Amino acid sequence: MKKKTGKRKDKRVVKLPNVAVDGPSGAGKSTVAKLAAARLGLIYVDTGALYRTVGLYMLENGVDPDDAEAVGAALPDVRISLTFEDGRQILSLGGEEVGDRIRTEDASRYASAVSKIPAVRAFLLEEQQKLVRQGGIIMDGRDIGTVIMPDADVKIYYTAAASTRAERRYKEQREKGIEITYEEVLAAIEARDKQDSEREIAPLRPADDAVIFESDDYTIEECVERVCAIIRERTNGRV
Repeated sequence: MKKKTGKRKDKRVVKLPNVAVDGPSGAGKSTVAKLAAARLGLIYVDTGALYRTVGLYMLENGVDPDDAEAVGAALPDVRISLTFEDGRQILSLGGEEVGDRIRTEDASRYASAVSKIPAVRAFLLEEQQKLVRQGGIIMDGRDIGTVIMPDADVKIYYTAAASTRAERRYKEQREKGIEITYEEVLAAIEARDKQDSEREIAPLRPADDAVIFESDDYTIEECVERVCAIIRERTNGRV
């Protein structure tokens, strides 16, 4: 009896790429990364929201964010839950969804302060790297390509001038009914940039192999298209 011949089916599973998107506060990287992830069939992870949630806990519980010892002592009581629903990241603190409470200027200031503390970074590192091991994610933050995902398939440094970022944030806050001036927003962004770039642990900077994308002169849709194009180019069409 003749043996049946023929080509074997290639059952190899193509692993989806991991994408790191870093950049300064207010650049719009979270919005663009989220839209790009949806378009490419990847999972979006906003790591900045994790730090904001820790900062929110300190803010709401009267813990000085610049007191590393006090923040470290409070961490065991910080119960953060990260889940995904229809591709949407849902963050809860103590069993309650945080929503826009982490997007205020005070929460931003606290997030920047606590992010400099080694105990906080260690507290959140394991959760972030657990997601990395699953693959197929777009993760954005300030040290993703340099610390959290140094082996990411694609690294993008998404930025814009401080004035551009302040204008965007100012409009967002006003649309939400928050009374604030452009000058206050600009000052907060410049202070955040200084803190993030000068901190001793994992300072904000582009990874050596990151693609630098300056978003000042582009619409959101154009930014999404460009980011998707970069990812496709760097992964040889795997997404």
